[in-house]
Amino acid sequence: MSNSLSSSAKPVNHYENFPVASWLCPPRLRPAIAAIYWFARSADDIADEGEAASAARLDELAHFRAELRAIAAGLPAGGRWPGVFGPLARVLHPFALPVPLLEQLLDAFEQDVRYTACARRYQTDAELLDYCTRSANPVGRLLLHLYGIHDEASLAQSDQICSALQLINFWQDLSVDVPRARWYPSLQALQQYDVQDADLQPDSRSPNATRLIAHYVMNARAMMQDGSSLACRIPGRAGWELRLVVQGGLRILDKIEAMNFASWRARPKLGLLDFPVMLWRAWRMGW
Repeated sequence: MSNSLSSSAKPVNHYENFPVASWLCPPRLRPAIAAIYWFARSADDIADEGEAASAARLDELAHFRAELRAIAAGLPAGGRWPGVFGPLARVLHPFALPVPLLEQLLDAFEQDVRYTACARRYQTDAELLDYCTRSANPVGRLLLHLYGIHDEASLAQSDQICSALQLINFWQDLSVDVPRARWYPSLQALQQYDVQDADLQPDSRSPNATRLIAHYVMNARAMMQDGSSLACRIPGRAGWELRLVVQGGLRILDKIEAMNFASWRARPKLGLLDFPVMLWRAWRMGW
């Protein structure tokens, strides 16, 4: 996205850990899943990409929210983001997508802008997890809605998986986020492990930072494993898709551990050789 945040700007190329609306997704749901993805991806780009001031980003997100509310009310999609709200309008009512969940994602992106603008840090890990309830958990709940799954136990496990994925992404992206003044380790945890800002710079080999990220990796792994049995209860393609998502997140944690948790120095990524491992582990889930 360009610095002006124009809706006609060239799309940003993003590395993704997992494919979107892959062949494993039920074909009838692929348009809805893709529409949800592009809604979230585009709003995230407004919040994160380019050099626009925070006020401009918040104004753009407000217009984005207004377009969502318009199509939810049955009005025609506006012309600013036709590639987002055209497809979303075609699936929103047929699939009865819960609009409050989509708005929660926008709440999270607005929070990102405000925190960055004032260099605010997360005070505690609990506060960071609260952010995940808006930035990640709504996506899982939207997907369960598409699959017709609404029981509280499944929703809770979906929240665990999605929060774990969000946290894994934070610890994977430290080498990208810290130079941009995006700090996700909480002040509570930094103090607990006696980690200073300098300890998370690219040239650092701080043992305290190693212990901090090891702590976060252990917690994310436990959260993912606690929610993982949901993938074994969902039948068919959807269950296999979720198994691979779970194993992809765990594989990223393996890679962070293999680099002695120093993900502030370089960003681990999934490669082609990781997918046979993920497939094998996905197949063995539930044994």
